Amino acid sequence: MKKITIAIDGFSSCGKSTMAKSLAKQIGYIYIDSGAMYRAITLYCIEHNLFNDDQLDEAILSKEIDNIKVEFKINSITGTPDTYLNGQNVEAAIRSMEVSNKVSQVSAIAAVRHAMVALQEEMGKAKGIVMDGRDIGTVVFPDAELKIFVTAKPEIRAQRRLDELHSKGDTRITFDEVIENIRNRDHLDQTRKESPLKKADDAIELDNSYMTIDEQMQWLLDKFKQKTTS
Repeated sequence: MKKITIAIDGFSSCGKSTMAKSLAKQIGYIYIDSGAMYRAITLYCIEHNLFNDDQLDEAILSKEIDNIKVEFKINSITGTPDTYLNGQNVEAAIRSMEVSNKVSQVSAIAAVRHAMVALQEEMGKAKGIVMDGRDIGTVVFPDAELKIFVTAKPEIRAQRRLDELHSKGDTRITFDEVIENIRNRDHLDQTRKESPLKKADDAIELDNSYMTIDEQMQWLLDKFKQKTTS
């Protein structure tokens, strides 16, 4: 069976990473969470005080971006990749609301996107990869054989995100805070100058608002089989 590149794009909190991770595991492909890469850069900005309130020092970040190392290493317990920032495992730290509230601002910076896209392109040269994000099918892998664009109603995405945060012990976050974050990120992601979020012309849209995880996975597997056996 020929190996292909699978690009999964879409809005925040649609479950893209869960879908992509599960699909990669089932078909024996490498999974790359591009969003985690931007979250890692955002965490770096927070830890190095590059934010003054909500104002990011873009000039300093642009100068330092080439010296910031983001990589993935397989977790021996979970069997899935963890995100590392300059040699430190930051998989848990990058999922905080503080990072979520700032990541769209960081990922809109041209120098950041250029650096991350170059790294992503390098990771996908050999094919046999599933990568999810915002611009995978439009910018990173415009020639990907299978492109999926995932969407869901904002209220449903907010509840999913809230449930995830609560399950990790962060019970202080409210539904109103989460849905405001989601709506702000949607606006920033779609209107930024560099690689805005949009559906590729040849992408297949999946609205998973009312689908179970099993239903989503069967849908994805069907699309994968169609592309690799035709």
